[in-house]
Amino acid sequence: MTDRNEVISLRGLTHSYGAAPVLTGIDLTVYAGEFVGLIGLSGSGKSTLLRCVNGLLTPTGGTCVVLGQPVNRMPDRERRLLRRRIGMIFQEFNLLDRLTVLKNVLIGRLGYSSPFATSLHIFSQADRRLAISCLEDVGLGGVEMRRVRDLSGGQKQRVAIARAMAQGADLVLADEATANLDVLTKYDIMDLLQELVATKKITVLASMHDVPLARQYCTRIIGLKGGRITFDASPESLDDAAVAEVMGRSVREARLIEKRS
Repeated sequence: MTDRNEVISLRGLTHSYGAAPVLTGIDLTVYAGEFVGLIGLSGSGKSTLLRCVNGLLTPTGGTCVVLGQPVNRMPDRERRLLRRRIGMIFQEFNLLDRLTVLKNVLIGRLGYSSPFATSLHIFSQADRRLAISCLEDVGLGGVEMRRVRDLSGGQKQRVAIARAMAQGADLVLADEATANLDVLTKYDIMDLLQELVATKKITVLASMHDVPLARQYCTRIIGLKGGRITFDASPESLDDAAVAEVMGRSVREARLIEKRS
């Protein structure tokens, strides 16, 4: 894919929960190789937008095309196939604590297995070698047989990133992936996401509440307010006035809130 290939194309996207609109008229194009930060207050629609992109939610209006596929018009089976190419990293990790690190990463390969193998969690040696290689890439070499429940929060998020890598994702959606981590670990995780973009050529769309962190790492920032895009530009353009418009507070206030969180 070239750098200008469209990975996500949203046109007039809307979504409502009952009578309450959450997203209204979203027009957004994300290109291959971008690291896009999605900022906004709680309830602005960030998580809903990510779930529309990966097909977990069906938009109530507009179009949603991801990796060339019309997500909102696809049968469930085709959506599941598309999700093989879309990695998800969650605030709460979304791992199986009772399983080993290796098996959690191998879950990223389930979409490539037969229904029989999937039901029994049977994986090939090639899949196992790939999973171990991905763990080494995120700095978790040698811990593959540990239970996930015994890991720190930062280690769990590294497992989630390794799972997305093993999955062979072209697009990674990160939903507040650094929210539950200490300050130093947040930088470690953002370094890994940045590396996915730089070396693996994976496109990343990350919802974030940490404005300074978004400005430091992302190549582009989207601001959501009340379910609408109110900012779409480079991090350098996200000045205090723009932050106040999107977040209702200055960059300095955002930093103080981040230190208290």
